[in-house]
Amino acid sequence: MHYLTNKIWFPNVNEATKEGLLAIGGDLSVERLLLAYKSGIFPWFDMDNPILWWSPDPRFVLFPERLKVSKSMKQVIKNPDYKVTVDQNFRGVIQECSHSKRAGQSGTWITDSMIEAYVKLHKSGHAKSVEVWKGSDLVGGLYGVDLNNGIFCGESMFTKESNASKVGFVTFVQNTDYKLFDCQVYTKHLESLGAEEIPRNDFLRYLNE
Repeated sequence: MHYLTNKIWFPNVNEATKEGLLAIGGDLSVERLLLAYKSGIFPWFDMDNPILWWSPDPRFVLFPERLKVSKSMKQVIKNPDYKVTVDQNFRGVIQECSHSKRAGQSGTWITDSMIEAYVKLHKSGHAKSVEVWKGSDLVGGLYGVDLNNGIFCGESMFTKESNASKVGFVTFVQNTDYKLFDCQVYTKHLESLGAEEIPRNDFLRYLNE
């Protein structure tokens, strides 16, 4: 296991544990976060732990051309009550994600330090948010990292209305030019939309194209 210092670097991802844990420590500076994502690494930890850096194998991803949208979902997307925007309320989206209850989790991994770090990443032009509105209320959304190389690294989503996060995700996928959406680790929710597992080395090849 590698313990990071102030030096901005990461070990080879092939040194990660079976669970995908690669390194501990370091910071959440814009420079380190960008290096992490460009290297196939992301932070995931809670307030009781130091910063933990992960690079799982296999990797869970979505190819836009394999997006699955059910007939019922297509009708929901057409619902005029929902309006989808991009980058209109990044802080609001990430804060709502931090409050969302997750099955099997007693707390949140989106700590105050994580929120501030990703807000800085957003202001630097490397993170995006998708908002779903019902009237003036923010009822769903997601955020992630844009590597400016055709890959969007999704981080988290939330919903306050039935299917609101799906509306935001599907609309975003269908109306952008990304070649790959990184979903990090398996979830049944995203598998239903067409996400799949691929070997980490394949994912790294996409990152480096």
